[in-house]
Amino acid sequence: MRTLMESARAAKAASVLTAQLDTESKNRALRAIAAALVERTEEILDSNGRDMESARARGMESSLLDRLMLNAQRIEGMAEGLRQVAELPDPVGEVMEQWTRPNGLLIKKVRVPMGVIGMIYEARPNVTVDAAALTFKAGSAVLLRSSASAFESSAALVRVMRETLEAQGITPDAVCLVEDKSHGAVDEMLKLRECIDLIVPRGGAGLIRNAVMNSTVPVLETGTGNCHVYVDASADYEMAERIVINAKTQRTGVCNAAETLLVHSAWAEEHLRALLKALTDREVELHGDLPAAGYTEGMIPATEADWADEYLRLAMAVKVVSGVEEAVEHINRYGTKHTECILTADEKSAEYFLRNVDAAVVDWNASTRFTDGFEFGFGAELGISTQKLHARGPMGLREITSYKYLVIGSGQARP
Repeated sequence: MRTLMESARAAKAASVLTAQLDTESKNRALRAIAAALVERTEEILDSNGRDMESARARGMESSLLDRLMLNAQRIEGMAEGLRQVAELPDPVGEVMEQWTRPNGLLIKKVRVPMGVIGMIYEARPNVTVDAAALTFKAGSAVLLRSSASAFESSAALVRVMRETLEAQGITPDAVCLVEDKSHGAVDEMLKLRECIDLIVPRGGAGLIRNAVMNSTVPVLETGTGNCHVYVDASADYEMAERIVINAKTQRTGVCNAAETLLVHSAWAEEHLRALLKALTDREVELHGDLPAAGYTEGMIPATEADWADEYLRLAMAVKVVSGVEEAVEHINRYGTKHTECILTADEKSAEYFLRNVDAAVVDWNASTRFTDGFEFGFGAELGISTQKLHARGPMGLREITSYKYLVIGSGQARP
């Protein structure tokens, strides 16, 4: 078993080699990994089964069990993500800007690989493949620190990827797994400035907070998702029901699921009773304010904590508001700057919402569930960044590169 330092140094050495790979070599390797994952599905599922059995024995929450679980369809989804990443333009070497100074100097701003990206994540085996695919295509190496609960699954996926890379004549250390499952390994990883260029934490609020507060390596912060859907006065009922049900129930244990429903008071009078029935028919537990409680039976009175909660289960907070201004004020107070949605036929309301909501992604008449690298056409994602520096929203290839300036002269010296 490798120590963390051995794996980190191996990834650092590999990053020099991956930075030199041409686009076709990277794409060929990604397609080969996709084929290998599908071919070795049973082997991967056997490992995932051990993780699932252990997680159930420990009483893991159902939302986390859903994230942990793999099946043939999800493995095929990983493979399709790899194929899509292979089809995307290679960001490495892209000239972002160029200009010529009066003294004749040609200055180019060019995308370059980040180096080594350290991923720290919980109970999400799919992140293992998504992170490896994106970092590899972007010319970097990845150091993966999976949670202990998903270790067997992640180890199986990494084994398939490393063996496939080696068969392609590429260093397998482009994808390294931290084999030390102790919590101390995370704290050590956060301090490895000499080997790691960027840390991306992906998981619960505690994991992310620990990385942001304690890392000496630069951190690209991903965020939790207290996402809202605001139904404006002019919203079509059928569309509103379809989107709200999808945003809340299509998959509850993910960061882009809707957690709070805000409804214009005029729309509520005509339609809220039917919408809340549609939610309760699907066993959604409702927590609401006093006006909302008048449109259904058995609603739990909302507390201050409910407005800020990321339920990650069949539960939703409901509030009746006076209009788009109050909705935006509520969202900017309680939201986590992830994804926010307005349902309306009124362009002025939509424009106000789109302009004034402070979030990485703002939707108009579309489910919050579309905030996803795959759905955005990125092939995969490293996570959803809720910060404002460097990258925001789903992080694809360009978001995980850096850049440098090339200054090309013809003998100029500064006077």
